[in-house]
Amino acid sequence: MKAVLTLLIIAGVLFGAYKMWEYWDTMDQQRISGAGTAGSSVVRSPSSLPGLDYRYEESLATAQKGGAKSLKAWLDQYQSLVQDPRLAWIELDYVLLVSKEDPIQAKRTFAKVKKRVPADSPVYQRIKDLEKTYE
Repeated sequence: MKAVLTLLIIAGVLFGAYKMWEYWDTMDQQRISGAGTAGSSVVRSPSSLPGLDYRYEESLATAQKGGAKSLKAWLDQYQSLVQDPRLAWIELDYVLLVSKEDPIQAKRTFAKVKKRVPADSPVYQRIKDLEKTYE
């Protein structure tokens, strides 16, 4: 009886070690392949996203500090000069600012951005993070 119990314990330890090694191997493969899913890259700085000429960065920063109305006015004026993925990021900033004053407008803008942005965009992870709130 004692020998059977010892064999079961050894088998359990070996099985657990095998499962831990298997888990570590899949995590290592995901790290090597770029952390798995498309669009999972983390945006460190929105200004690093392509789509906005550096000459408009200062006016954008001023508009963002001015609140939702100021940012909306900036978007209305410069939207034709801004391209995705930066445009999507700025519109998501607007969604966050306007949600306190006009949640319906926030949801409408979020839906427009979500529909337009592909899954391989660097902005896609931010959309996924905000999805539960604005749908």
